[in-house]
Amino acid sequence: MKPVEIADGVFFVHSEMVNWVLLTNGDAVTVIDTGYPGQRGDVEDSIRAIGRDPQGIEAALITHAHVDHIGSAQYLADTYGAPVLVHPDEVAHARRECHEVATPGDVLSNIWRPGVLPWAIKLVRLGGTAKYGIDSPTPMPVPGALTCPGAPVPVLAPGHTSGHTIYHLPDCGVVISGDALITGHPTVGGHEKLPTGGHENAHRRT
Repeated sequence: MKPVEIADGVFFVHSEMVNWVLLTNGDAVTVIDTGYPGQRGDVEDSIRAIGRDPQGIEAALITHAHVDHIGSAQYLADTYGAPVLVHPDEVAHARRECHEVATPGDVLSNIWRPGVLPWAIKLVRLGGTAKYGIDSPTPMPVPGALTCPGAPVPVLAPGHTSGHTIYHLPDCGVVISGDALITGHPTVGGHEKLPTGGHENAHRRT
């Protein structure tokens, strides 16, 4: 789970089940998505791996409020005082006033497919079945660049969820697409999976 610097101050962190992105400005860090609840230690370790301290987290940004993207968000808020920012259209979902997600029945109906059962077992072990939300998500100001490290520009991209948001880093030529664009998944056969893998994807224009 070694962070890869894909642009100056932009670090992509790939795990087997889901990914996240770290943006830096000096010692300060923005975390974009936070993995499953069982990955909070991995998120902290990834920050240390790029030579920063989790105490330097200034904000956690969320692409969308599925548990594999908000799993450590409340922990980061409680432990480091980092505000958790979501698009205004995703606030209700983040608070679990509604829940836009596949049901257990949806998963079970596909359990016969290769890769689905191993993925489901890992999901459970990482806390993916928890009814997990964010107590006080902060609606991010839109439009325009945010003032946290990396100055990402949130762009509403609904579909996967009502408030799904991608983040554009215009100075770096990078787009962090969340689940709006998925290039691989643990349930997909190896030859069909692109090297980035997982859910969260950061794409650099060349």
